[in-house]
Amino acid sequence: MIESYVPILVILLVSVFIGSAIIVLSTLLAKRTPTPIKLMPYECGMDPIGGARSRFSVRFFIMGMLFIIFDIELIFLFPWAKIFDKLMFFGFVEMLFFVLILLVGLVYVWKKGALEWE
Repeated sequence: MIESYVPILVILLVSVFIGSAIIVLSTLLAKRTPTPIKLMPYECGMDPIGGARSRFSVRFFIMGMLFIIFDIELIFLFPWAKIFDKLMFFGFVEMLFFVLILLVGLVYVWKKGALEWE
């Protein structure tokens, strides 16, 4: 039984060795010439203005969380669609219930105004 894990252990050890070797060699061999322009933070091709600790609106984070929630919903739909013919009517009703719950959540968020970007 334990012999079946030997290839996984070998791959793990080789990948750790290669990753470590790349980091060590780049640290030892890389030429470093820091200049003020190279040390300046890069922001989409524009010169940075102001401090790095600017505040974001809470709406930004709420929008991100909502995107992740509804994106995960889509991930659950793909396996369901793959085995839809085996699940038959029961699978359809279960997925309909799942989508309905998420739709109620979307309507709630919409009514609360969390999707408004001001």
